[in-house]
Amino acid sequence: MCNASCIIFGATNLTIDQVKGKRVLEVGSYDLNGSLRPIIESWKPAEYVGIDIKEGPGVDLVCDVDDIVDRFGKESFDIVISTELLEHVRDWKKVISNIKKVCRQNGIILLTTRSFGFPYHAYPDDFWRFELADLADIFSDCTIEKLEKDRIGPGVFIKARKPNDFVEKNFSDYELYSIIVDKRVKEIDQASFTRFQEKYRRRLIRRRLERSIKQFVSKITAVRSRRSGSPMTN
Repeated sequence: MCNASCIIFGATNLTIDQVKGKRVLEVGSYDLNGSLRPIIESWKPAEYVGIDIKEGPGVDLVCDVDDIVDRFGKESFDIVISTELLEHVRDWKKVISNIKKVCRQNGIILLTTRSFGFPYHAYPDDFWRFELADLADIFSDCTIEKLEKDRIGPGVFIKARKPNDFVEKNFSDYELYSIIVDKRVKEIDQASFTRFQEKYRRRLIRRRLERSIKQFVSKITAVRSRRSGSPMTN
């Protein structure tokens, strides 16, 4: 998934020289509303592998991001791209750790994700909101080459380079804002997640019911209006 801002960010912060002849991994590659892939592939990488949790456009291999280290091995890609995925994964710490692990030394990590103020959008779930300060902290063990806000909507983008002397930092105690519990937490417990899902389902049912009632009232009003405007017959 990738909006116009994501595509512009990737296209302007990656270069042909950085991509040509290199191995590229896209994590969360299902093309729902746009993708960086056509641009990256036009720059002739040695290989472009797109993974996601289900088959579809842009997906070369069905593979959970939790399993990418086992599937591909450490330091197996020169560039790792992930656009609009991080907010949707419950264990974001493991996902980012895995992304760092499969990226080679001096390799590039390019990520985009959503910030506070962006509405809930389950695909299939939606858990987190990242700010500039969060990504600066989370990638403080890398060299940050670009870090900026999305100019279209609440979101943040980062391009980081994994240093040759990389030592991964431990973020097990890091608290991130969760849309599920409306506060910063280390992790989301199952009880809180279940309560949120139940509230969300009730909200959806109420909205659908309200929409149906409005449509029904509109139809009745239109019928009455036509009848009142009809000429009298003898």
